[in-house]
Amino acid sequence: MHSLSEENYLKAIFNLAAGGEKISVTAIADALSNNPASVVDMVRKLSEKELIDYNKKVGVKMTPFGEKTALSIVRKHRLWEVFLKEKLHYTWDEVHDIAEQLEHVHHHDLADRLDEFLGYPRYDPHGDPIPQANGKMAKPFRTTLADLEEHATCQVFAVKDTSNTFLQYLQKLGIEIGTRLELLEKIPFDDSMIICIDGQTKTTVSQKFAEYVLVG
Repeated sequence: MHSLSEENYLKAIFNLAAGGEKISVTAIADALSNNPASVVDMVRKLSEKELIDYNKKVGVKMTPFGEKTALSIVRKHRLWEVFLKEKLHYTWDEVHDIAEQLEHVHHHDLADRLDEFLGYPRYDPHGDPIPQANGKMAKPFRTTLADLEEHATCQVFAVKDTSNTFLQYLQKLGIEIGTRLELLEKIPFDDSMIICIDGQTKTTVSQKFAEYVLVG
């Protein structure tokens, strides 16, 4: 069994790898809001446990054992998020922090039972794919609202930013997973855009906002 801190590092490295970023000590430090010296110490410890391979020039890479461990943590986290939102009716900006605690509960078949109870969901409340028991998972969504052309219609499938401030902003606009959007106009001056939400409300959003909303 690994420590809570080790599990948090593994999950952060897993998420960075999924984003296609180079997994450097600096990237891990930024992801965990930690200082690089502490990250180096933990990276060395994880390397000694054969959870990762670490090379100063190349960066950090997960071993098969490390990836399997990280997938288990991510699976539990995302299943707990589904449970908290669907069964306990927490909002999507509340579930992350609670799931951060629950993901460290260890029991050999807890995740499997939770998965079965929830009906084997493929995505969590933020649209992130949930690993299956065999490690496989659905493809993540890649297309952002910013990628679309004017007059395109789409549906919100996921969000890239799961911070409370962004999720609460989406709630204020009436946008959630499944909401239909129409891109009415792109404004050349600052790349902001005018969108229509569920065929009713028109509003202007920034390019940064559009890059954080994943659609299809």
